[in-house]
This record gives sequence, structure tokens and C-alpha cells, in this order.
Amino acid sequence: MTAPDPGAPRARRPAWRLLGWSALVVGTAVLLVWFGAQVVGAARRTFGFGAPSEPVITHQAVVERVRDVAKIVATEMTLRDVVIYEQTRFGSTKRALLVVTGKVSAGIDLTGRTDVRIDSAAKRISIGVPPAQVISVDVLNITTYDESAGLLNPFRPEDRDAIHRRIRTQLVLAARRSGLLEHADASTTRLLQELLGRDGYTVEVRRPVVQREPAG
Repeated sequence: MTAPDPGAPRARRPAWRLLGWSALVVGTAVLLVWFGAQVVGAARRTFGFGAPSEPVITHQAVVERVRDVAKIVATEMTLRDVVIYEQTRFGSTKRALLVVTGKVSAGIDLTGRTDVRIDSAAKRISIGVPPAQVISVDVLNITTYDESAGLLNPFRPEDRDAIHRRIRTQLVLAARRSGLLEHADASTTRLLQELLGRDGYTVEVRRPVVQREPAG
């Protein structure tokens, strides 16, 4: 048996074989990834898997948005009116004529239970809300043009309180006759439709029928 010659060149390992196997493994992995992507894509197209879903508005989301609207004053009106106060006692009459300026605000109370109906298939939201009502009266200015009292019937503190009550009542009546509540209803409807009428939904605002004095 001949001993190997230490000076002879050693046989090199076939490095190309190792490179070939590596290329084969990488190529197989790429093929599997591509095939899997094709399968997933076909499943999405056929069954809708992974497709972006249509936005769905929930009952709770609508109620929360409606309650946010309840914090917003729908309409306010600044107006001026003449107030006359007369009171007779012991045959003596006291009288005051005043010109008052005030600001009346109107809106709807949505803090209670809200009737919300959602039809997701038809993309329709129906909301039942109460009619608008006066929520605040601010007296900005009072100018007294005439005030007279009888000898037996002077002005008392209770008269001043009665005058202020009459002022507030008359401002509310003037605001209602000017169409404040109707304007507040329309503003609330428009605000709710703008707030909830998204993603293709239509909004219907329902109110009970109430009789009001005609504006004007």
C-alpha cells in the first residue's frame, strides 16, 4: 500500500456543490412563499378573507355623539322689548315702563335616554329627540323710562322681583314668537346629520308633534 505523498496537492472539496445546494434551498423557499401568496390572494378574492370591512356605526357610538351635541347651544337670540308693570292697591296705582335687552338661548335636552335605531344594511340612522326649549335667559340691560307710585302704594322689594319675573317671561314670549325654537330645531337636525351622516349613512331626526305660536 503506497503512503500518500505529503508534497502532493490535496484534493479540494467541490465547493460548487455546496453553492448549488444553497441556491436550491433558497429557490425552494421563494417558490413556497410565492405559492402561498397566490393561495391567500385567491382565497381573499373568492371568500373575502382579509378584505377591508365596511365601517359599522354602533348604538353606543351614536348615543355618545348625540350626548356631545347636547352640550352645544343650538341657537341664541338677542332682542329688545318694552315691559309695562302696573299694580293697584287701596285705589292707588303704581306703574313702571321699561325697555329691556336680553339674550335667550334655546336647545334640546339630550342628557336622558335617546331613542336610536340603526339599520346597518340600509345604512340609515333614526334618532328620536325632544323638541327645542328655552334653556337660559340673560337680562343684559334695563332702562326705566317712566315710574310712578301712589301715596298709599309705593314700590316695594316684592314689586322689583315681580318686574324681573315679568321681564324674563316677556323675553321668552318674544323669542318664541320670533321663531327661536323652530330655528333651534333646524340647527340641531343639521348638526346631528353632519355629525352622524358619515361613511354613507343617512340620518333621520324624529320629534314629537308640538303646537307652537306662529312666528312673527
